[in-house]
Amino acid sequence: MITQMHLKGLMFDPYNNAYIVILRDEDGAEMLPIWVGKAEAGSISMALENVAPPRPMTHDFMKSFLDAYDAKVLSAVITDLSEHTYFAKIHIMYGDSEYTVDARPSDAIALALRCNAPVFAKETVLTKQSSEELEQWLENLKPEDFGKLDSSDEK
Repeated sequence: MITQMHLKGLMFDPYNNAYIVILRDEDGAEMLPIWVGKAEAGSISMALENVAPPRPMTHDFMKSFLDAYDAKVLSAVITDLSEHTYFAKIHIMYGDSEYTVDARPSDAIALALRCNAPVFAKETVLTKQSSEELEQWLENLKPEDFGKLDSSDEK
């Protein structure tokens, strides 16, 4: 089973010096934080803010490439969590065939945002990530650690 997730924002994790993509389900009951690098966070942020760079970034190029061949991104799916690493697949329709491409979750999300495609997470991923370790980490955060968390409320 899969659950549709919505990107609620990005935050900086000062303890790991990394960025976190915050995904939530429709009801807000499930949260999926995915740690990403600075470049990936920048690409996701640009897509969230509808900022077009002067020259295409990798995800802009990927979208242009798919558009040139009339291929459509159907969805991005966070498929697994193993040893603190998330895995994802991008589902693409080309002609009458559907293709699945392995991707890092950050790349899958960045491309899905540019293509207005939904993002999903497998239920097993949501179950695995809701560990005591994550809960404890979240409890230790201070409000100032979050910065601007929910970018969807401003739109």
